Amino acid sequence: MRVSRLMLVTLRDDPAEAEIPSHKLLLRAGYIRRVGSGIYAYLPLLWRVLQKISAIVREELNATGALETLLPQLQPAELWQRSGRWAGYTAGEGIMFHLEDRQGRELGLGPTHEEVITALAGDLLRSYRQLPVNLYQIQTKFRDEIRPRFGLMRGREFIMKDAYSFHADEACLRQTYAAMDQAYRRIFSRCGLRAVAVEADSGAIGGSASQEFMVTADAGEDLILASADGLYAANQERAVSLPGEAQPLTGGVRGDGLGEPLATPGQSSIDDLCAAHGFEPSHTVKVLALLARFEDGSQHPLLVSLRGDQQLNEVKLANAVTARLAPEHGTLLEIVPLAADAVSREGLDPLPFGFMGPHLSDALLAGARSWQPRFLRLADATATELEAFVCGANSVDAHLVGAAWGALCPLPDSLDLRAAQPGDRCVHDPAQVLQASRGIEVGHIFQLGRKYSEALEATFTNEAGQEEPLWMGCYGIGVSRLAQAAVEQHHDGNGICWPTAIAPYEVIVVIANVADEPQRELGEQLYAELEAAGVEVLLDDRSERAGVKFKDADLLGIPWRVVVGRGAAQGQVELVQRSVGERLELPASGLQSQLLPQLQRERAGLATA
Repeated sequence: MRVSRLMLVTLRDDPAEAEIPSHKLLLRAGYIRRVGSGIYAYLPLLWRVLQKISAIVREELNATGALETLLPQLQPAELWQRSGRWAGYTAGEGIMFHLEDRQGRELGLGPTHEEVITALAGDLLRSYRQLPVNLYQIQTKFRDEIRPRFGLMRGREFIMKDAYSFHADEACLRQTYAAMDQAYRRIFSRCGLRAVAVEADSGAIGGSASQEFMVTADAGEDLILASADGLYAANQERAVSLPGEAQPLTGGVRGDGLGEPLATPGQSSIDDLCAAHGFEPSHTVKVLALLARFEDGSQHPLLVSLRGDQQLNEVKLANAVTARLAPEHGTLLEIVPLAADAVSREGLDPLPFGFMGPHLSDALLAGARSWQPRFLRLADATATELEAFVCGANSVDAHLVGAAWGALCPLPDSLDLRAAQPGDRCVHDPAQVLQASRGIEVGHIFQLGRKYSEALEATFTNEAGQEEPLWMGCYGIGVSRLAQAAVEQHHDGNGICWPTAIAPYEVIVVIANVADEPQRELGEQLYAELEAAGVEVLLDDRSERAGVKFKDADLLGIPWRVVVGRGAAQGQVELVQRSVGERLELPASGLQSQLLPQLQRERAGLATA
C-alpha cells in the first residue's frame, strides 16, 4: 500500500478531547476519527490492527473447539425481563440503548448476549450427548456510557468477542473455564501485551466465579492489588486483605457499654473528631446512611457501620444488599447516600448527619411516604470486632465514648464491606502486603452456573432421562479496547510502537526524496521485493520533506523502517527498528536476509515485548 493513497491525515498537536497517551496518539496518527460522543470511526490503519487481533482470537478459540457464530444486535426486551436484567440495564445502570419498534415492542441494542444465546441453547441443546458446546462471536456492542472518555477505552460503540459455553455438569464447566483462561493468556501474549489475571466481581453478569485480564498501564481505570509473591491479584472491587490492627480505646467500655456523652461541636468528620480529642481513627465507628432502590419501586434505607479508618467498598455493599433484598424486590437499581433534602421530602425529621451512631432508631423512619420504615443494618467486620469504640450520639454536636455492641444496640450482620488498600497485609500470607498498579481490563471470564438457564428455562435431558438446567460460562474480550491498550503499553515520546503481530503493516519504506530518480527507483524496487516475499509493507511515496516522513513513520509506529536516501545511488539503505531505535546501514541487496528472519520471529511472538 502506498501512503499517498492511504487517506492519511496526521496531526502535530494533541487533540483537546484526548486525555491519555493512547487516545492522543490514535487520533494524531490517523487511526481513528471521532464521529460523536463515545463514537469513533475505525480508519483503514486501525481496521487492519483490529483484523489482526480478531484473527489471533479466532485461531486460539478455534483451537479449543469453540464455534464461531453471529447473533442479532437487536434483542427483545422479553428475554431480558425473564432473566431479571432489563430493569437493571435500562432504569438502573442505564447502559442499554433501548427503543420501541412501530408495533410498540421494546427492544435493546445488545451490550452482551447471555439472554439470546441461552434462549437458543434451550431450543437446540436437548440432550447431554450434545454437550459441551462453546459458541463465540466478534461483533459490535453498545453501551450508553454516562461519561464516554479515553477514546476506545470507554466508548458507546465497541467491538467485542463474546463466547458462551454450555455443559451437563459443573465439573465440565470448570474444565472449559480453565481452557479459556489459557487461551486468553496466549491471545494477549501473541498480541504483545503484558497482561495479568486478577480475581474480579461478577457484577451484573452474575455467576459464582470470575476473572479479569488486565493490561498494566499507568492510564488504567482499574486499581489492581497484588502480592509480591505472585500468588494473589484482584481488582480492588473484589480484593480482600487483613486490615491494620485497631488501637485499643483508653479506658475501654464505659457506662455499661452505653458510652459516655462527649460534646463535639462542629466535629462531624473523623479527622476533626480525632484531632480535637486525641482519638485514633481506629477507635471510632463511622455510620453511613444510604438508600437502596429496587426494580419493584421499593426504597430501603441502609445503615452501614465501618471502623473509622476504613473506606466502604460500594461493590461489596451492593452484593450484600442484593443477596438480602433482591429475591423479594427484584433487581437492585442503585444505592445513593441519604441527603437532608431527601429526608425532608419523605416528611421526616432531620437525621443527625455527621453524628449518627449504629443505634439510630427505626422510629425516625416512621411515617415515611415511600421508604421502608426500618433500616437494613450492616457492618464491616472491622467495626463489629471493636470491644469499645467512639461513635455518634445521634444528636448534633455530640458523640459517645466507650460504647459496646450488645449494650448500645444489637450487633448488625458482620460482613466484608471495606475496600482493601495498598499496604494491607495479604490474607494468604500476612508477611506479604498488597501492592498497587493500574490496569486496563481487556478480558473477563465467568462461571455463570445456572443463573440464565434457570431463568430462561433452558434445560437438557441428563443421562438418567431427567430434565435439568444447563450449566453455563461466558467469556469476553474487548477487541477495540485491546488495540488501544496495546498503544498505551507500547509508545514513546515520538509515537506508537506497535508489536509486529498486530501492527497494521510490518515495514514502511520511506523514499526521502521522491524527486531523486535513484531513490525513487530503489524504493519502488524494495517495495515490490518485500511484497513478493510476503511482507506487509507501506511505501511512503509522498512529495513531503524527509523530516515530515520520518516523524510520521515514528508516529504511525510501523515496527521496521527502510530509509532510501542519499546512499541509494550506491545501493545503500538504512534499516531502523522502531521499538528500540536501532539503525543499521546495509546494502539493499542484503535487506531481506537481515529483515525476514527477524520478522518471522516477531510474527510468532518470539521477540521480546
